[in-house]
Amino acid sequence: MFYSNIINPFSFINRRRCCLSYRTLILFPSGEFIRDHQSIMATSRRLRGFKRWMKANGVDCSDALNLVDDENDGVSVRASCDLKEGDVVANISKPACLTIKTSGAREIIKSAGLDGSLGLSVALMYERSLGEESPWAGYLQILPSQEDLPLVWSLQDLDSLLSGTELHKVVKEDHVLICEDWEENILPLTSSLPQKVDPDSFGIKEYLAAKSLIASRSFQIDDYHGSGMVPLADLFNHKTGAEDVHFTAESSHSESDTEADESDNGDAVNEATDGDEPSSKSSSSPDQSFEEVPGENTDDEANEEEEEEENSAMLQDDASGLKMIMVKDVAAGAEVFNTYGLMGNAALLHRYGFTEPDNPYDIVNIDLELVTEWSSSSFTSRYTRARLALWRKLGYTGCESQNSEYFEVSSTGEPQTELLILLYILLLPDDAYNKLDLAISTKASLSKEGRVSSPSSPYELTIGKHKFKLGESENDVLLTDGVCEALLTIVDKRESLYGSSTSLEDDIAGLKACCLPKDRRLYHSLVLRVSERRILKQVRSYVRTKANELSGRKRRKKMVSES
Repeated sequence: MFYSNIINPFSFINRRRCCLSYRTLILFPSGEFIRDHQSIMATSRRLRGFKRWMKANGVDCSDALNLVDDENDGVSVRASCDLKEGDVVANISKPACLTIKTSGAREIIKSAGLDGSLGLSVALMYERSLGEESPWAGYLQILPSQEDLPLVWSLQDLDSLLSGTELHKVVKEDHVLICEDWEENILPLTSSLPQKVDPDSFGIKEYLAAKSLIASRSFQIDDYHGSGMVPLADLFNHKTGAEDVHFTAESSHSESDTEADESDNGDAVNEATDGDEPSSKSSSSPDQSFEEVPGENTDDEANEEEEEEENSAMLQDDASGLKMIMVKDVAAGAEVFNTYGLMGNAALLHRYGFTEPDNPYDIVNIDLELVTEWSSSSFTSRYTRARLALWRKLGYTGCESQNSEYFEVSSTGEPQTELLILLYILLLPDDAYNKLDLAISTKASLSKEGRVSSPSSPYELTIGKHKFKLGESENDVLLTDGVCEALLTIVDKRESLYGSSTSLEDDIAGLKACCLPKDRRLYHSLVLRVSERRILKQVRSYVRTKANELSGRKRRKKMVSES
């Protein structure tokens, strides 16, 4: 009786429209309203259209996979029965992939001399502009118009949501570079497009949308196709350290497994839009050249031979396929995950548009500029430049990305050793610094005052009363009272970049109050901010613990000497 008023969303499909409106909402016993019937039908149509397209275009999806289309979260993949390690759950033909070589825009791309992500962006924009006339229409209709990466956020959202985080400056720099790419390489194409293609389909917004899809969904296929959009393979969601299924690209030229979107944390924070995307390389062999004899080969003949070589390479590569292979058992009903690599939240948000709470691969970067600002305010700019130069003479650098140099702090709060060494050198007494600088500059033997070996391996350095080991994984010896105090001050400067209006506790409370999917951008931004600020808190704890240990050792040493 209690359930008599519940509307079956599918019971009235064939009834006359006057009986029930297509905008009728479905009411569950709890009183919760869910998506209306029209939305359910739209997602069902999308999936049916995509499945028909796969069947017609050489994409074999196992019946053991269940594609689930959610209005808010998009398409995910679940196991419709128990899956076992080694099961091949999908076979994908290479011609079904949208690449520079398969797109109808290939001649436009070739004439413009574009490749890599630029060329693939043109291919994607071109096919989307064709609508239902595109050979990939059934695939493209299941993709979102764009992935909600920070790259496509407004400047206001970037400043209000990402200020102080690892991404704020990087995304702004990305946006400038991508706009320059569009103006220099894409805009000129709009004057020579085929008549059936609307030039507005190649606007800056469309380019950013295409870049967001390529950054988050493309795979490296092979040497001939380069990277491309791989239908079905790009529907598996990511879970850090929990790969269920593996994308394998088998080449007829060489056997290789291709990890879909592999990158490290630092690269991924800056990786995400251009630098780490694989470029397209033709597999036409340079060894198959011919001797050019004047008068014997016209330009047309040369072009024909080049085209024949490309076609031969294409046939060889397309004879092999792409597979999705289970690498662990998955129970029926569970979601089947791929993994995009071991990335922290800054990298995930930058390239894929989402974060993971309690991500063990989170890091925080401390810019070299923050360190030199602290040193210059504590001493002088000239003093700082000299000490920094000595640190570099010893063979040390920070991590480098685009136009910045920085130091990483792990999720445990342990700073990069190179940062501790720099702080130690910045705090050396003048006499110790001068002796060390002279010895390094003249390449003199340090047998009396100390000795130096390659900074890539541990070595001891003794200057007067100062003795420490550079290059050791154990940082205790570098954490003097002065270094600990300096590090805490620099961490405070790093935290101040988030602004003074909110604390870590405020961000945690804001995160709990978020309502998905409405607050999607705010939610993922807060996950990133909270993870970074927790690491900074860990740094303080790490430094204080080490300082207390050092103080205890000093007291014990003094007691032993006095006894």
